[in-house]
Amino acid sequence: MDNKIALEEHFASSDTIGDSERFFTHDLWQVRRRQLLDFQEERIERMDACGIGYAILSLNAPAVQAITDRQRAIDVARRANDLLAEQVARRPERFGAFAALPLQDPEAAARELERAVGELGFQGALVNGFSQVGSEDDSTYYDLPQYWPFWAEVERLGVPFYLHPRNPLPSQQRSIEGHPWLMGPAWAFSPETGVHALRLIGSGLFDAHPKLQIILGHLGELVQNNIWRTSHWASANGKNPLGVKATRPFIDYFRENFNLTTSGNFRTIAMRNAMDEIGSDRVLFSSDYPFETMEEAAQWFDRAEINDNDRQKIGRDNARRLFRLD
Repeated sequence: MDNKIALEEHFASSDTIGDSERFFTHDLWQVRRRQLLDFQEERIERMDACGIGYAILSLNAPAVQAITDRQRAIDVARRANDLLAEQVARRPERFGAFAALPLQDPEAAARELERAVGELGFQGALVNGFSQVGSEDDSTYYDLPQYWPFWAEVERLGVPFYLHPRNPLPSQQRSIEGHPWLMGPAWAFSPETGVHALRLIGSGLFDAHPKLQIILGHLGELVQNNIWRTSHWASANGKNPLGVKATRPFIDYFRENFNLTTSGNFRTIAMRNAMDEIGSDRVLFSSDYPFETMEEAAQWFDRAEINDNDRQKIGRDNARRLFRLD
């Protein structure tokens, strides 16, 4: 399929490039480092070869979210956004942009999002999970009350918010202690991010701000596999003795306020499951470059056993609608 739109395509700045080294062997890191820092050469060549006409770029992980000093987080986010804006301006027909946000400070994050969308022309934000504030082992999740004014600004601006994974903090890693291979994309990313998404739902956030649109990568961070059971037991239907603030079944919010991308999860049966749970109008193509290859993502998607109408929607049309692309 030609002219696909991809939404989880990463770059790094000089401030954040070191955060990605841990995910690769030494030799492979030399390649991935080059690819993360490249915008206009190899990236474009691979997009052309893979039928990707447009990519929305975002900062690598955990980047800003792992910076415990508030002011430094604000500064790094702004520098990353300025760098990205400069690169997108060179090829606006090929690139869009997600803002990095310093959610250690919700008010500063709202201001930076307004600047990124209003002045720089960004399409939304991608945030790498919880933020660390003041301590290396202190995590702050975005369902908390201090973030609701920020969410009001996201809704006012009318742009999607991509909740991207990061590893759990050391204090939360006991269940996989001694098994480092379970960290990162192999496993730990998805349950950490899936729980964060469920916290947003359960908090009542989408009752207060029903127009919010959240994006999850990797075909749903496992949420779609368990959404019926979660909805059955956690929703405000009299079954849950612990109570929940959301007023409707969780599955309703999942189908109305969430969108899922294929980033880094190139399995047709998983994509079909996502389509069945959330609808093919809310599934979108992505590759997760350069942590995955564009070639594998595109070859799988172009050959996946789905009908051509769904392929067109997932590969391009859904993104055009969600981001109001011309």
